[in-house]
Amino acid sequence: MLKNLQSTTVLHNGVEMPWFGLGVWRVENGKEAVNAVKAALKNGYRSIDTAAVYQNEEGVGQGIRESGVPRENIFVTSKVWNSDQGYESTLEAFDASLKRLGLDYLDLYLIHWPVKGKYKDTWRALEKLYKDGRVRAIGVSNFHVHHLEDLLQDAEIKPMVNQVEFHPRLTQLELRTYCKEHGIQFEAWSPLMQGGLLDNGVISEIGEKYNKTAAQVILRWDIQSGVVTIPKSIKEHRIIENSDIFNFELTYEEMEKIDALNEDKRVGADPDNFNF
Repeated sequence: MLKNLQSTTVLHNGVEMPWFGLGVWRVENGKEAVNAVKAALKNGYRSIDTAAVYQNEEGVGQGIRESGVPRENIFVTSKVWNSDQGYESTLEAFDASLKRLGLDYLDLYLIHWPVKGKYKDTWRALEKLYKDGRVRAIGVSNFHVHHLEDLLQDAEIKPMVNQVEFHPRLTQLELRTYCKEHGIQFEAWSPLMQGGLLDNGVISEIGEKYNKTAAQVILRWDIQSGVVTIPKSIKEHRIIENSDIFNFELTYEEMEKIDALNEDKRVGADPDNFNF
């Protein structure tokens, strides 16, 4: 299953999505984004995750074009921002994202946050884009169980992915279980808790056993937990290091030890209480 960087999970509509990819949140548009994307693709990554609000879609698109990797071999994700939510405005936002990326289609398009009173109309727009063949899979981001339950009451198509904050301090067990039961692939943003876990004793000790860094142990724990993961980096050596997690396997006991670090602690906003 998890043999290498090109290993994929199969979404409920049959589309294959790499388990591991590059996130580009807070990566500057222009040279920084272009170089990060090129470095990732050169070193075997096949999934790139961006969003309209990151304001670096142009750089991501340029990096993809300059990489020499065929478009159909790359899984590209973007997201509709909160101020663009609603039916017509989401369709327009999608067009704008495609144009900035310089692509004909997306592999995955997500609702970035569950904007109250709007996300159902936004979802209808995503369903249309999906039916029209302009995106290969659709999903949500930062949705709690109650948001998903609400969405599923009216949705024709079930989200294929839910991308949320996930790391050893926030293991989201209830949400993960719900997604698993409903065939929604769970995906992690901020898997390394923005560096907040890199000196954790439990994780470092496990790392010593395998001669791996704390970051590599956490990222391995992610994918062994069945969670698609997209750590962000702009440094080529770190991009390579992050992905060097396919040559060791954590034991059941080690997985449990890391699970036990949960404190339901967020570094990002709570989806029930955000105002952007």
